[in-house]
Amino acid sequence: MFFTVLERSLSLAQHNIGTLFKTGWAFILILVAINFAIGASLMPETGFRTVSYLTEPVQTVDQGALRALSSLLNLVIGFSIAIAYVRRILIDANDFPVVFGSRTLKVLINQIVLALIGILSLIPLLIVALLLAAVTGGLGLVLLFAAPFVALMVVQKFSVVLPAAAVDDPLTFRDSWRATRGLGWAMSFSALVMSLLAAVLIGLWALLLYISDGLLPGNLMWQQIRSAVFPMGTMLLSVWVFASLHATFYGLIRERFAARIGLREQDLAQVEESRQAVRDKARKALSGVRNLNRR
Repeated sequence: MFFTVLERSLSLAQHNIGTLFKTGWAFILILVAINFAIGASLMPETGFRTVSYLTEPVQTVDQGALRALSSLLNLVIGFSIAIAYVRRILIDANDFPVVFGSRTLKVLINQIVLALIGILSLIPLLIVALLLAAVTGGLGLVLLFAAPFVALMVVQKFSVVLPAAAVDDPLTFRDSWRATRGLGWAMSFSALVMSLLAAVLIGLWALLLYISDGLLPGNLMWQQIRSAVFPMGTMLLSVWVFASLHATFYGLIRERFAARIGLREQDLAQVEESRQAVRDKARKALSGVRNLNRR
């Protein structure tokens, strides 16, 4: 199942690069304008020493506050691009180029809740791992390394609420957990691989911009442009990778959208088999408990 989810996510992303720009072009321009304005206000007389103003060392409290505001604006606009992208893929929506409303707020709130779920899942796992490490050594260390992955799996099982909110589907966190039964490990492995892909792409983007500085040495205007397009590109790459991944997750639990993301009937059958296997295991476990109670 892991290979199915990963393959369809990569294929969906590959075939919808143009969709990303068609649906997000207005937000992209806003991203560039915001980052250019903030970068210009933070740029020292000698120019930036790194790729962007966001990667520069913080010198004063005011600089830190302005960069925090910039990060927040980049995230909000990034989620707006992701919503437009997912809506075009799943329901062929043709929204106004710039839309910000209750739908965006719902997605943002869901993302905050997911982040809290991840933290609350990770903390007890780390505590248990450290206690076991103090007593058993090796077993505790294994759990210590496994804890982030387990927390990632928990978050991914709830994460289907993000594309659901984008297409106005009243899917709850409880529904997401139940609907992804039997898919947790496949989702978490896929999310891990896609995260590594996003990190590599962002690293290559930063390297490309850093190398380009050698073509225009000492050009302060180019430094301002480079500083602005780095966070814009980072946000676009993140949206492209993770929105494609979560759209695939959503297609797996909402079969009516499966054809739009390229899922085949055998893929859906495989998902149903995974869910049925989990249900059978649960029934056997429950039956065993009942038999023990009768004795």
